[in-house]
Amino acid sequence: MKRRRSDRCCGGHRRKRSSKRLKRRRNELKEEEEDGEIEDECVQDDIYMTLTDRLYFAILCCRPKNTSITHYFSIDDDLVYENFYADFGPLNLAMLYKYCNKLNRKIKSYSLTKKNIIHYTYCDQKKQANAAFLIGSYAIIYMDKLPEEIYRLLQVGNINYLPFRDASFGTCCFHLTLLDCFHAVHKALQFDFFNFETFDIQEYQHYERAENGDFNWIVPGKFLAFSGPHQKSKIENGYPNHAPEAYFTYFRKHHISTIIRLNKKMYDAKRFTEAGFEHHDLFFADGSTPSDSIVKKFLNICENADGAIAVHCKAGLGRTGTLIGCYIMKHYRMTAAETIAWIRICRPGSVIGPQQHFMVDKQMGLWNEGDIYRKKLREQENGNSMAVTFILSGVDDISINDKRTSSKEDLDLYSSDDEETIKMTQGDKLRALKSKRHVRTSASAPLSWVLAILVSTLCGIVTWWIVCGSPLPTVLFFLDGLRT
Repeated sequence: MKRRRSDRCCGGHRRKRSSKRLKRRRNELKEEEEDGEIEDECVQDDIYMTLTDRLYFAILCCRPKNTSITHYFSIDDDLVYENFYADFGPLNLAMLYKYCNKLNRKIKSYSLTKKNIIHYTYCDQKKQANAAFLIGSYAIIYMDKLPEEIYRLLQVGNINYLPFRDASFGTCCFHLTLLDCFHAVHKALQFDFFNFETFDIQEYQHYERAENGDFNWIVPGKFLAFSGPHQKSKIENGYPNHAPEAYFTYFRKHHISTIIRLNKKMYDAKRFTEAGFEHHDLFFADGSTPSDSIVKKFLNICENADGAIAVHCKAGLGRTGTLIGCYIMKHYRMTAAETIAWIRICRPGSVIGPQQHFMVDKQMGLWNEGDIYRKKLREQENGNSMAVTFILSGVDDISINDKRTSSKEDLDLYSSDDEETIKMTQGDKLRALKSKRHVRTSASAPLSWVLAILVSTLCGIVTWWIVCGSPLPTVLFFLDGLRT
């Protein structure tokens, strides 16, 4: 747990540099910085952090080499966050799952039994934060480390990790720290929000894509966040919209009984209700925060729902994440920062701009409501049958921070409906960005296949020439190597 100055940290392996070489390298870096050629490269010493007697996390200046007693690996170029604007993390649940599997295989590998395993990253602060998030979360999940404990271990050498930010355009107004993310993972593990023994990564990666529904479970069996359906399935501004019927099979299979719409009406609610689902409208403007009345109605609906609840706005990120977050704070007593962190780990880009501060402001009020709710439940279990009935039927009398919002104000919110229809909103932009990044990701694979097919065809032609007696073995070997 210190700067790399001795042979003890990693089984005796230490990169040797002469003072002359180090001085020359520093001068080169200084000249490059003056010329504006580099931004993130550093000249600090390599830093190693000890997690166990075999597992280390390192921030290095140069690419390391494996030795007989050390095995280095990095995920900086393998697990990459797909940003909307200036957001850069934390990495999603599927990437955390992949990382944990990768590290578990290395730790259990027979060929690495006698080697120290070192997860390293470079001096890019964004990649440092995501790499630290992965190994810290691994320690919480598989090594029973507490959030504060692993956070201290990762702060050796005066390392300050860049805080994560929201998916809005402009100056960041809310910092989500690495410690917030560790607390989120720790509490999510306690509340059984995820279990990597049963986690279905194929399902997660399939349904998060825009063309496959664009949805994620936030609380399995309780809350699913998804992008808003449309009147009919079509491609609009590059984004694939889905009709309500496209969701019926999945919703029924996973016992989703209730749909809550937060955006303007893009489809007829009867298409859900006639199929046996409950449907509720709680509109508030895109990019804004909900009134106290909307929060109370949302909580009341969710507390009385027979099955799971699917919540959507336009993109299923801002408004959707905010209200689901309110429920999590009330019923699981997670802090606003922990809640935001968990929702973003499940569904990146969630909770945006002023919605972050809104959740912080509502935290204590929702905690108090949750305490009252649980007290009534206990009284009901002890024989007071009217307790739960009172708190559910009287939920509109409970005000968060003692602010009351009249029904007239709720009706006035719907006056923004036409405005949301006419101009391009935050949700439209986020949907468009998500669709484009998926197109970019999938476009590279077909190109590789086409290239392989073309080269294989050329190899076949050359082979035919050789069979016919043409002396071209050198060309054949060259093309076959290229194909491989």
